[in-house]
Amino acid sequence: MNRKLRMGMVGGGQDAFIGAIHRLAANMDGLIELSCGALSIQPEIAIASGAALFLPTERTYLTYEEMIHAEAKLPADKRIDFITIVTPNFAHFAPAMMALDNGFNVVIEKPITLSLEEAKLLKQKVDETGLTLCLTHTYSGYPMVKQAKAMIGEGKLGKIRQVWIEYPQGWLSRLSEREGNAQAAWRADPKKSGKSSVMGDIGTHAAHLAEYVTGSKITELCATLNTQVEGRIVDDNGTVLLKFDNGSTGVLMATQVAAGEENALRIRVYGENGGLEWFQQEPNTLLAKWLNQPAQIFRAGGNYTAHLSSFATKNCRTPGGHPEGYLEAFANIYRNFALTLGCKIDGKQPTAEMLDFPTVEDGVRGMAFINNVVASAQSDKKWTTYVL
Repeated sequence: MNRKLRMGMVGGGQDAFIGAIHRLAANMDGLIELSCGALSIQPEIAIASGAALFLPTERTYLTYEEMIHAEAKLPADKRIDFITIVTPNFAHFAPAMMALDNGFNVVIEKPITLSLEEAKLLKQKVDETGLTLCLTHTYSGYPMVKQAKAMIGEGKLGKIRQVWIEYPQGWLSRLSEREGNAQAAWRADPKKSGKSSVMGDIGTHAAHLAEYVTGSKITELCATLNTQVEGRIVDDNGTVLLKFDNGSTGVLMATQVAAGEENALRIRVYGENGGLEWFQQEPNTLLAKWLNQPAQIFRAGGNYTAHLSSFATKNCRTPGGHPEGYLEAFANIYRNFALTLGCKIDGKQPTAEMLDFPTVEDGVRGMAFINNVVASAQSDKKWTTYVL
């Protein structure tokens, strides 16, 4: 590629949080430029947001339909290469499907859609068109998460036996959705968030991380969901027992009512020979505990190529000791997506490291996870066989 990839954005205007995160991540490596946007369903916010981002007036659109139709008519050297969708869950499917129908690749926030049926339709469309869809499960972008995955894949821990993953937050410990908090309001509306609020919002992150790091798939689960803040109409807390296709078992906990917690995502994986532990609030560190030798601390850093996997080092941006966090992990996903898309445009084969980002298949599995957790929580059976 001898140019930047051109991106259009749906949602993410001045009244939003995650849109700015996407723009920062996409811009970090200089591979992508924001070329147009339908940034809000409120016309005045859409126009003001476009102006603030220095978008041309004629490419600041009021609806995603208008944007996609207009961009599709532009010559190949002007039109966008992909569309990023940063709207609430209920507004993911329609713009994603329309983008794919019009030949545009897609980056989309998680969970991928509002329902499993919609996710399957998107996968079918991606398969039909050969276009690329990237799902922003941010935490798989951290170098030490990739190092853990590589070590497990190389058999360093031996046969995997246990997976423990927890994602406690505390920001919904009060009835914030009725106190003017817009981020809480749509998450607390099942018509906008989906079947499960806590599992859709953060439980899918935990489930994806468990499958990504171990390389194994969930096959059965036993779940409980509950609502702990009085007056809330959606679940805000849940626990899931897991079985994986490699014979290991696990526990997944997701809550948004652990008062005082921030984003304390943690995963621990144990095998015959030892275990690995990674904590999102200390992301540069991977702790390895061994059965018959002292524990080791692995640290992220571009100067540690002799000690880390290529998947880890290619996603390190600075020498060891310089903190790399959420934005850098997010940017790693965008960079790998951009490099893959650039290779496809040039007719080249992307490397395995480039292809290391969540895709539509992960999106389908995420929606299946939500469905199965809800079904298990509503059932009187001990175990629910995982259904895709």
